[in-house]
Amino acid sequence: MRVAAAMLLGLLAAGCALLQPGAVESVQVGEIVSATAAAARAAPEEQRRQLTHAQQVFTAVPDDANRARLAALLATLPAPLRDEARAAALLEPLAARRPETPLSNFAGLLTAAVAERQKLARDLRVVEKREEAAEERASTLRQQVEALKSIERGILEREERRRTTNR
Repeated sequence: MRVAAAMLLGLLAAGCALLQPGAVESVQVGEIVSATAAAARAAPEEQRRQLTHAQQVFTAVPDDANRARLAALLATLPAPLRDEARAAALLEPLAARRPETPLSNFAGLLTAAVAERQKLARDLRVVEKREEAAEERASTLRQQVEALKSIERGILEREERRRTTNR
């Protein structure tokens, strides 16, 4: 009897937890994070398979959870599977949703992470372009120095020839 009462009490508590606003979404967010972390650690073939599966599921059932699941994979898997632009496009409507829910908060977090990674990539491209320009300037300066040295050698040789012919 006590075992049955304890089981009934446990079931009631679990039922009440599910009735709390956001409880189902909280569980979904946990599942999405776990699945995404597992996919990030998986072999490339498995990553590709999971991404394809998430795309198929989202196409079949385009709900918020499947949207967040696909976006999380697109945002976290390594290149060439990563597609930050598509992840951001999937996350924006979910992140902007009011009132906030666990899924919208998660989407906001991922959106911020994707935006930061995109900003860092842009900054890196700017730095690389500056380095290329600096290397080009250095090469030009080296060539100019070599040209000046050549001119100087020519002048010295002419002066030496004049000295030897004047003697």
